[in-house]
Amino acid sequence: MSLSVALHAQADDHALLRDSFRVGTEGSALCQAQSAAGDPASRTMFDRAWTMVCRDAARPVGQIYALRSGEDAGLLERLTASRRVAVECSAAGGATLPEIGPALIRNCTGALGTYRIVTVARGRTLYVAQGYAAYASALDLGLRSVMAGRTVPGKVDIATVGSSDAGFARLQAATLDPQTVLAEGYRRNASGNYAEAAEFFDSLTDRLARDPETGKLTPAERTNRAHEYLVNRGLQLSNLGLFDQADAAFAKARTMATGDAVQLRLRRNFEAMHHINQQDLQGALAILDRPLAGGGTAIAEGDAVTLSPEVAAEMSSGASQARALGARQDTALTPAERAAIIDAQAQQLRGTILRLSGQPGPAREVLDKAMASAVAIRDGRVTSIARLRAQLLGEIGLAFEDEGNFEQAENNLNQSVALLAAQYPETVALNGARARLGAFLARRGRSEDALKVYRGIMASATGNRATLTGMANQLQPYFALLARDIPQRPELAADLFTAMQMLVRPGAADTLEQLSRELSAGDSEAARLFRQSVSLSRDIERGRIALAQLRQAAETDATLGEQVAQAQADVDQLATDQANTLASLTAYPQYRAVSPQGLTLAEMQATLKPGEGYFKLAQLGDAFYALWIDGSGATGYRLAASATEVAQKVATLRETISIDVNGAQTTYALDVPVARSLYLDLFGPVEQRLSAARHLIFEPDGAMLQLPVNLLIAGQAGVDAYQARVAQGGDEFDFRGIQWLGRDHAVSTALSARAFRDARAAAPSSAAQSYIGFGDNAPLAGPKMTASTRGVLADGGTDDCGWSPLQWNRPIPATELREAAQAIGGQGSELVTGAAFTDEAVMGRRDLDSFRILHFATHGLVTPPHPGCPARPALLTSFAPDKFSDGLLQFGEIFDLRLNADLVVLSACDTAGAAGVETTRAAGLSGGGGALDGLVRAFIGAGSRAVIASHWPAPEDYHATERLMAGLFAAAPDQPMAEALREAQVKLMDDPQTSHPFYWSGFAIIGDGARPLIVHR
Repeated sequence: MSLSVALHAQADDHALLRDSFRVGTEGSALCQAQSAAGDPASRTMFDRAWTMVCRDAARPVGQIYALRSGEDAGLLERLTASRRVAVECSAAGGATLPEIGPALIRNCTGALGTYRIVTVARGRTLYVAQGYAAYASALDLGLRSVMAGRTVPGKVDIATVGSSDAGFARLQAATLDPQTVLAEGYRRNASGNYAEAAEFFDSLTDRLARDPETGKLTPAERTNRAHEYLVNRGLQLSNLGLFDQADAAFAKARTMATGDAVQLRLRRNFEAMHHINQQDLQGALAILDRPLAGGGTAIAEGDAVTLSPEVAAEMSSGASQARALGARQDTALTPAERAAIIDAQAQQLRGTILRLSGQPGPAREVLDKAMASAVAIRDGRVTSIARLRAQLLGEIGLAFEDEGNFEQAENNLNQSVALLAAQYPETVALNGARARLGAFLARRGRSEDALKVYRGIMASATGNRATLTGMANQLQPYFALLARDIPQRPELAADLFTAMQMLVRPGAADTLEQLSRELSAGDSEAARLFRQSVSLSRDIERGRIALAQLRQAAETDATLGEQVAQAQADVDQLATDQANTLASLTAYPQYRAVSPQGLTLAEMQATLKPGEGYFKLAQLGDAFYALWIDGSGATGYRLAASATEVAQKVATLRETISIDVNGAQTTYALDVPVARSLYLDLFGPVEQRLSAARHLIFEPDGAMLQLPVNLLIAGQAGVDAYQARVAQGGDEFDFRGIQWLGRDHAVSTALSARAFRDARAAAPSSAAQSYIGFGDNAPLAGPKMTASTRGVLADGGTDDCGWSPLQWNRPIPATELREAAQAIGGQGSELVTGAAFTDEAVMGRRDLDSFRILHFATHGLVTPPHPGCPARPALLTSFAPDKFSDGLLQFGEIFDLRLNADLVVLSACDTAGAAGVETTRAAGLSGGGGALDGLVRAFIGAGSRAVIASHWPAPEDYHATERLMAGLFAAAPDQPMAEALREAQVKLMDDPQTSHPFYWSGFAIIGDGARPLIVHR
């Protein structure tokens, strides 16, 4: 939130404020600079010192110093001793700060987030402000006041725990009271924001490991905290569909020696939910039936339980706004009450399993008992069980439906919606309840009523700039309804397009949260605006809760009408401020890379050029839905093939393209009939419209993230000729004559419709230099091996989710880089190879925005090293000589680069590689695409208009990759890059040695392939 600030301070004739002064005058963002004169360390090292503390932080967020000598000799050592926070800083860079003037800024990183040090010399005094980058505006304003020796008015943007605030999770976990952060994590889960919740719990785990204050905990308290954070992290990963990472989290939790009865109940319930998420009903039931370990079946009133359970922890935050439906809770829940709530939740899970197993009568009995148990606690006045009560109402309603009591079913479903509308207005949780109601109406044949409900969900998500991650299964009836009716009602294609854009796949959602965290911790104008938008989101959320309460109270008290009107006006003003902030943010590529904002169908059609078609896929459960958009209109349909069948065909094709056999990359003859069949599955209903398009923009989902669409076969004649030739003894690896989709169509891949529109709208790079290439990393000690591909070694890495050191001993020769630099020509080219190609060297460069094209020819590490490890995509580099280099340029670090590029070439990435199904799922997809969700999105956020990346390890045989890249960079001036790539691929298609798609098909353009590769100057 942006606050008007009046600083109150005591000043005298000296140029320094003597005591303390306030920064911010309202809300949780109030900060105060307190004199640190009582701190012996500060007194001996600096003439004057202040510590900046903020109401929303449990510890100081920074310090301000004055040193009368005016010299900075030994300054960094003094700052290190004073702050007690270990950070690593870049070299000082010059900057001009508003109302301060020339300053030196050091950007630093540490375990607790991004740090910032500002030094300003004025006469014989040296002023210094250091602290967390997210609080930079408060520190800068404090610095201005100290320098002026008086109150200085200004505005402050403070990182607060808001409704879309996982970007601040690391910082908040470091500064807020752990119980408050825990409550915020639970609240994210209760509102359905699973990716944000996962970040909060992950942050708390980091703090528990690093924070010296946790040493005051008893061993039992420490174990219980670690256990609760871990099982919550596991549940959020499961909710996101990242099942193998969730398995690893729960397996680790089971090894923790906790005898706390509440903790044992939490783990039981969360593991059962994990199995239900995977549709393993019997496995979930077995967990619920299993006796609690250690006999923790009862809790006495006097038992000491440190942490609250999932449904009660929200109340720990003391959120006075969360008082819906007139319910009140004035004191903390007792351990016995907490256990009773968790047991009621377990009964709800049991009832759900019975209903899904076709036993509605027994299910309703169990659910009724669970509801009675929940509302019996404090006579139903516990507000934090609102979501549990809503889930119970919904489940009971669905049981009534299965029994044929449709009137009572609808009544229960409406009650569930009303309860969440009051407690969690316009959240994912509320939209989930709405989706249950919409599905019921669709099943009853009430299509118009169902469409109204579903459109309300889409309007809510669009208005909140939110996504519907985790709701794919609940939205299946809506998609089925639209696909069924679009042939008779073409206007419904617009509804389908809107709904498709709301479904951000779990892996992408996880990546977006991490990139949001990177953005929020920065010190740029984009970061400042982003923090402001987050604060406004928090205020909007709180305002909506208060408005919902007032409206309900006004139904029985007519005198509250004026208050309702004022509350509505306040929310409307906040929404206007938010819209203005977001409008300013759209100018920054980092924000555009993480923004979930979509387009209307009309906007998408206006974006397309003549001869172009946009094809979007969306997987919901075992169904695939497709949408085709071109200049003449749009249509949508459900694929005749199931998602399982599509995945099987993709797997069949990939196994003939690139598969690991006993540690060796192996290629077999492509299964031509399957490539033809998959083409018909996807494009059969729009084949005529596709044939009229020269440029295909393809937005994949599900298993199609693993496969470039250009290798599908668009004509049957070539298939028949190939099979006849092979039957007569011809070479099965000679695929000349096949009518590949990519032979006659230039193809671009889109991350989203909005990302494609943004790429098309972006102005060409103004960089003065043409090209910079990175590659040929320096190997580690040991044998240097020849690389036949550029992917991941199949043999294992370390046991702690690290990569095998052997990965660094297969450097990619710099031949490709030299040939590309020569082919591009133009003004200025540079190669960075060998020991100079380190992660620190790339991050430390301040001239990357001077190059139009960046080219990385190195290994791409995309899938996790082991099942259960998190996917953190990275490019392999040389190790820097210091201990802080990890030899990897990770996607979070890439996101923080400052580029002004027309193109980044990743002649490296292995999107799916040899990873198994679960390992690939851990990369963030239901079947591949980690590079798209990580490396590619990071480079686009850093400022590249387009990225070329590969779907499998780039081949070295027959110099295929070098030839492909040489052909690409031989493009004529102003030739579209997708057309240049297509022409280069056709040359390899027509060579019998490289006609197999393994050699020519793997590279894809992400972005607008209609942009020129070589700009005519």
